[in-house]
Amino acid sequence: MEDYQSSYEAEMLFRKQMIDLLKYKNCFERSLLHAHFTASTWVVDAGFEYALLTHHAKLDRWLQLGGHADGEENLRIVAETELSEESGLKKTRFYSEKIFDIDIHTIPERKEVPEHDHYDVRFLFVGDMEETIQKNHESKDVAWKSFKEIPTLCNGNDSILRMIEKCETIRRKM
Repeated sequence: MEDYQSSYEAEMLFRKQMIDLLKYKNCFERSLLHAHFTASTWVVDAGFEYALLTHHAKLDRWLQLGGHADGEENLRIVAETELSEESGLKKTRFYSEKIFDIDIHTIPERKEVPEHDHYDVRFLFVGDMEETIQKNHESKDVAWKSFKEIPTLCNGNDSILRMIEKCETIRRKM
């Protein structure tokens, strides 16, 4: 985390907060009620024009795939596991094993779990759009969506728009 750099001011503020959260020995566990680490995947097609999104059942929003670390400190492993569990995809690969994006976002109170923050570390994957998707109980749907339609689907979510911008920069360099 200390090495992560971004041209986005918000991410550099998140980086500082994430480094501070690492001082808690249970920061990778849900037992740290005010905040904990999560890992996500931003899965794109080979042409960097589509992303694989989940329509999250509890939050009722289109988001990238991901989830709780549940004690696993290697967030790359968490990201890979969540991708497999939430999509059933097997032919994905890291575009880079480096952190792609970071974000801190608030999760609303739900049942016995108070409102808290997810300190989300994201990794970029490339997937095969022809592979069959198998959603699980956490999703209303999992589908490939074009970068053009995602801003509307995600209601202008800044972090998702930032990941699209980053991918468009990569695509221009291809």
